[in-house]
Amino acid sequence: LSLFSQFSNLLGTIYRNGNLLFTPDGNSVISPVGNRITVYDLKNNKSRTLSLESWYNYTNIALSPDGSLLLAVNEQGAAQLISMVSCTVIHRHKFRTGIQCLSFSPNGKYFAVAVQNVVLIFLAPGEITGEYNPFVLRRRFLGGYDDVTWLDWSSDSRLLAIGCRDSSTKICAVNFTTNFRTYNLSGHTDAIVSCFFEGNSLDLNTISRNGQLCLWECSLAPSDLGDASKPEVAPLEPKREKKEDSDNDSEDDVEDAVENQAAKEEATPATEDQNEVKDEAVRKKHPFFYKKLARHYLADEPRKEQRDAQLTAANYNQRTKILVVAFSTGAFYLYELPDVNMIHSLSISEYPISAALFNCTGDWVALASREIGQLLVWEWQSEQYIMKQQGHSSEMTCIAYSADGQFIATGGEDSKVKLWNTQSSFCFVTFSEHTSGVTGIQFSRNKKFLVSSSLDGTVRAFDVNRYRNFRTFTSPSPAQFACVAVDHSGELVVAGGQDVFDIFLWSVKTGKLLEIISGHEGPVVSVAFAPVATSSTLVSGSWDKTVKIWNCLESNSEHETIDAVSDVTNVTFSPSGEEIAVATLSGNITIFDVKSAGQVTTIEGRNDLGSGRLETDMVTAKKNAQANYFSTIEYSADGECILAAGKSPNICIYHVREAILLKKFQITQNHSLDGLNDFISRKHMSTFGNMALVEEREELEGGKVALRLPGVRSGDMSSRRFHQEVRVFSVKFSPTGQAFAAAGTEGLCIYALDKGVVFDPFDLSLEVTPKAAHEALKKLEYTKALVMSLKLNEPNLIALVLERVPYRDIELVCADLSPEFAQRLLQQLARQLQATPHIEFYLQWSCCLLTKHGNMDGVFQHTGLLALHEVLSRKYEMLNKICDFNKYTLKVLLDRADKQEAQNGGSNQDINEDSDEELMLIRTQDDGASQTQFSDEEESDSESE
Repeated sequence: LSLFSQFSNLLGTIYRNGNLLFTPDGNSVISPVGNRITVYDLKNNKSRTLSLESWYNYTNIALSPDGSLLLAVNEQGAAQLISMVSCTVIHRHKFRTGIQCLSFSPNGKYFAVAVQNVVLIFLAPGEITGEYNPFVLRRRFLGGYDDVTWLDWSSDSRLLAIGCRDSSTKICAVNFTTNFRTYNLSGHTDAIVSCFFEGNSLDLNTISRNGQLCLWECSLAPSDLGDASKPEVAPLEPKREKKEDSDNDSEDDVEDAVENQAAKEEATPATEDQNEVKDEAVRKKHPFFYKKLARHYLADEPRKEQRDAQLTAANYNQRTKILVVAFSTGAFYLYELPDVNMIHSLSISEYPISAALFNCTGDWVALASREIGQLLVWEWQSEQYIMKQQGHSSEMTCIAYSADGQFIATGGEDSKVKLWNTQSSFCFVTFSEHTSGVTGIQFSRNKKFLVSSSLDGTVRAFDVNRYRNFRTFTSPSPAQFACVAVDHSGELVVAGGQDVFDIFLWSVKTGKLLEIISGHEGPVVSVAFAPVATSSTLVSGSWDKTVKIWNCLESNSEHETIDAVSDVTNVTFSPSGEEIAVATLSGNITIFDVKSAGQVTTIEGRNDLGSGRLETDMVTAKKNAQANYFSTIEYSADGECILAAGKSPNICIYHVREAILLKKFQITQNHSLDGLNDFISRKHMSTFGNMALVEEREELEGGKVALRLPGVRSGDMSSRRFHQEVRVFSVKFSPTGQAFAAAGTEGLCIYALDKGVVFDPFDLSLEVTPKAAHEALKKLEYTKALVMSLKLNEPNLIALVLERVPYRDIELVCADLSPEFAQRLLQQLARQLQATPHIEFYLQWSCCLLTKHGNMDGVFQHTGLLALHEVLSRKYEMLNKICDFNKYTLKVLLDRADKQEAQNGGSNQDINEDSDEELMLIRTQDDGASQTQFSDEEESDSESE
C-alpha cells in the first residue's frame, strides 16, 4: 500500500520567507513555506499544504479578489499561476530576475509586478477581462531610480502607487485619464516600506524604513477623473510567422507567440508615460496635485528600548482606518488614522517581524518572523491569539508516532520537543526543558507519555495529557545520549551513550537507574525494544561494527553479538518482533533473525540512495554516492517493506523478502538547498574554477569561504555563508499503515495513501461487478452485495451498500461475513466514519462487527483497530465540544423564555438553578427512570485531576 502514497502535508515549517495573504473571507492565511505554499484555516483549525512545488523558494505571492487565482513567484523570477479551486498550476512565466512585489487590482482586471525599478501591468485571465492568455502585458512604468519596494492600487483600480527604495513614491494611471498627471511624492529620508490609498479616495499614506509616516491629501476625488479621451498606444500583437491564409495554427502556437512577445516587451525599456506632463507652465496650473498634511515619527516609541530599531513591515485596513507597523525589535503597534493615535502595542519576540497583514474586517492581524519561522494571528480587540505557531528554529533530527497515529512528536537541534496533531497539522505543545540538541524520541504504547534523549546528558519523560516533564533520568557521570527507547509495557527506558559507550536502563515509575549495560566499544547510536508484550528483548547498534541482543529482565550480562562488518547507523525491529533490520556505513541493510542471530537477507541500497554535489565539494556526485549510506530505517506496519533514507533527497522502499527496490520518493525539488544538483552549473564556473571556492577578501578581514572538514555532518554553523543541505534525518511509518512521515531539511513531510485514484480489488472474479452489486441490493441480498463491494474495494460503492442495509439487519449481515472480509469491512468503517453524518448508524456496524468476530484470534489486524480507535476518539472530542456548547446555549434560551413568560404574567414557577442535567444528551434508562450518564460534577473532578 505504501507504493500508492503521495505527498499529503507539510508539518514543522510554518513560514520561511515572503509576504502573507488572507483569503477574501478573512478566515484563512496563505503562507509561503520554502518552495511550497501552506493554507492555514483559522476557522476550522486546520492547515493543508498544496501538493505543487517550485524549483526555488517562493518570495512573493498574490491572490485575486475572488480567491480563485494565486500568483506565486520564486527567488529566480519563475512565476506560477495557480488555480485555488483545483490546486494546480495553470501557467508558468519566467521574469528576467527576481521580483520585489506584486499585487492584484481590487476589481480583478489587472495584476502589477515590480521587476527591479520597472512596474509591469498584466491583464488577469478570466471572465472580467475576457482574456484567457495568461501574462498578457498591458502597461509598463518606470518606478524610480532604485528598486520598487511596494505597490498599492486605488479602490477603483485606476491608479497605482509605486513606493521605491530611493525614498520616492510615484502615482501612475493604468489608462490615459483626464484631470490626471503622473505625480511624484518626496519628503522621506529613507526607503519606502509601504504606501496605502484611503478607501474610496485618492488620499495617500506613505511609510519609510526609519519610521516616518506622511499623510497626503489629493486635490481631486476619484469621480473627478475622466475616462480616456486620448488614443492610447495598444500593445503590440504577436507576429505570426505563418501566412494569413493558414488555418493550421494550434492553440499552443498562439500561446507561445503571446508569451514570447510579452517577454520581449519586458526586456525593452519603459515607454513614455501618456499621463506625464512635461510642460512646467501646465504643471503649475494642473488641478491634480498632492498636499502633505502631516508627518509623524512612529519609530520614537521602539527606539526608547533599542536605538537602531527600524520599521520592517506595515499594513493598513481601509475599512477600520487602522495602521499596523512592525519593527526589527519584534514589537508591533496599531495606530488609528488620520489622528495617528496609538491604540495597541505588543512585543511578540526578540527577532525582526518580516510581514504584517490585516484581514478584510481588520479584526485580525497576521505577523511573521523569518529568523525563527514564526507565524501568529492576533485579535487586537480581545487581545488573544487566534493562531500561534512556530517550527523548529534549526534542523529536525528525530520523529515518533503515537500508538494510534494521531500525534507526531519531533525533536530538533534547537533543544525543543514539539507535539503535532496529524489531523489539524498544528503544534499544540512545545517542551523546552532540554538545554542541547534532541537526539531521540519515542512514545509509550499507552500514549500517556513520551521520552526524549539529548546531548545535555538527560533523558526526559513528558506527560502528554498534562504537558509537563514528570521524570528526568540522568547517569551517575555526565554522558551524552544518542538514542532512546521505551519497552512495550512502558515501565523501562533505555538510552545509549555517545561518549561513554554504555547503555543505561531506568525505571519510569521510580526514576531510578536500574542497570548500566556495558559491552560496546564505540558510541551506541541506536537502541530498540521488541514491540511484543511477551518479550523484553533489547537490541543495540554501535560504531564498533557490532549489534548486540540483550534480555533486560532475565540477565543483563548475557547477550548475543552479531558482527555487522561495518559501522552500524540504525537498528529497528519488525512488527512481529522476530527480526531486526540493521543499516550500516557500507550502504547495506541486513536482516537478522533475533532468536538464532542468523542473517536472513541483505539489501544493497547504496546505488539507490544517490547523492548530489555540494557547492564547495571537491569531488563529483558519483564519488559522493559511493560513500553514502542509510542513516534511518523503519519497517512498514505489516512488516513486508522497509523505509530507508539518508543524506539524500530520496526515500527508498524495499521489499524485505525479495530484497528489491519497490519505489523511490524524492521529498523535494528545491534547488535553493545545497546538494540537489549532480553537476555544478557552467554559470558558476570561471577561469579560476568553481566560484564558490574562490575567496573574496575584504580589507582587515579573513576569507569568506568555509571549507568543510572531512566527516562534518550537520554543516559549519559558524561560517558566515551557510547553505542548507538537503537530507532526510528520520523516517517513520504510521501505526495505522495509512501514512508515513519523513523529517528533512524543509520540515516534516507526510505521505498518505490516495485510495481515490488507485483501483485495488481483492479476490476479483468475472461475475463481481458494480452492476451485480446493485442487482443484489434490489433483491435484498445484502450480504452478497456487501461481499461484492468489498471485493471491488470501491469506497463509494461500499458506502452505498452499507447505508442500504436496514438497521435491524446489521447484526445478521455481520454474522454472515467470513473473517477475511471482516477485517476489510473494519478498515472501510474507519474510513467512512471520518466524514459521514450517520455516526450512530456506522457505530452500530462497528459494534456488531467487533462483537461477532472480535472473540476469534487473528481476524482483526492491529492497524485496522488503531484506525477505528483514532476516528472514534476524534469524533468523541468533536461531539463533546458541540454538546457542551449547545447545552449552555439551550440553557440561556430556556432562561430567556422563562423570564418572558414571567413578565407576561404567566405561571410563576421556580426556576431550577441546577438544570444542566435536564439538557444532557447522553442518558441511560434504568427502571423507567432517566438517569444522566455524565454529570457536571464528574467533569469538574476529571478537570481537577
